[in-house]
Amino acid sequence: MDTMTDTSDLKVFTPAPDLPPPLESRGVIGWLRENLFSSKLNTALSLLSILLLWKSIPPLADWLIIHAQWTGGHGQPCPPEHAGACWPFIKEKFRVLMMGIYPGELLWRPTVSAGILGLLSVLTILRILSTRKLILFWYILPMAAFWLIGGGWGLKSIDQSLWGGLMLSLGLAVVGILFSLPLGILLALGRRWGGATIKALSTCFIECIRGIPLITILFMASVMLPIFLPKGIDINNLLRVQIGIIFFSSAYMAEVVRGGLQSVHPGQMEAAKALGLSSFHTTWYIVLPQALKNVIPSLIGRCVALFKDTSLVIIVGLLDFLGMIKASAQDPKWLGHDAEAYVFCALVYWVICFTISRYGKSIEDRNSWS
Repeated sequence: MDTMTDTSDLKVFTPAPDLPPPLESRGVIGWLRENLFSSKLNTALSLLSILLLWKSIPPLADWLIIHAQWTGGHGQPCPPEHAGACWPFIKEKFRVLMMGIYPGELLWRPTVSAGILGLLSVLTILRILSTRKLILFWYILPMAAFWLIGGGWGLKSIDQSLWGGLMLSLGLAVVGILFSLPLGILLALGRRWGGATIKALSTCFIECIRGIPLITILFMASVMLPIFLPKGIDINNLLRVQIGIIFFSSAYMAEVVRGGLQSVHPGQMEAAKALGLSSFHTTWYIVLPQALKNVIPSLIGRCVALFKDTSLVIIVGLLDFLGMIKASAQDPKWLGHDAEAYVFCALVYWVICFTISRYGKSIEDRNSWS
């Protein structure tokens, strides 16, 4: 006789719902505990930082915003008893800071150039156009801007000694990046895979440039280079300085790219050769894309450093953005406003460099998912 089991009285086990995580490990408290107060050392450093911020931010905000003077200008300086920042100084000198002493009646030309640069930057950041079109437009930009700002071909010529301000800094940086990156790639390829002569020349160029400070290169380009030029040949100071910046940046770009080339596994090159690809196609389609992808953060860092290095051209007589800041602060009508000038200068530099770094981060994130 089969034994029948009565299951009507058995209770089905139902697990209890999960308890929420402890209060100290979630939300704001959890973030503070994990990032600021995770150990005794971190707690001490966090408390010290909070104390420094507590002592520095209120007086800084008081000077920058609360007691600052925002209206005025038109040649009227702030009263001597004014305790806060005098922002009408920036308003009064804004054109000089942006365009230098460029003729006022022709300001539409650098303004149009700046508009083209801004539009192309937006198109690049938003990735509206294809990569090939963007590269083409970026290399057309310097020629179009040089024609608009410098003149010629139907436009009145403007002496380059009148160029200055942020316009000059951006021009030197953009042209420097556009030409130093491909030159650095060629130098890296020559140093790694070139023949004996090419490898020796590439190595010599890279090591010699990297062993010399940029200030020295600028002095040599501005002072010594004209001595060795043949009679009848004259290269203006701005072009000589631009060439010096390109050479200096290309040497560092080359070492960054060479590090990327070394990160590519040799097996991929062997596989490409087994498939019948030539050395050129292997480098162009297999090695170089991966190498550049691996060193995007370093390349973006070099671009940021190049933009900031343009401030050194003041020592060879070119009044870039920082040079115009210094010159404007020495105006007898606006003496004593150096702090406002340098705060504005630092803010502009930070905005541009931060934008470049964030764009580089977006490229890095996009490539990490591809």
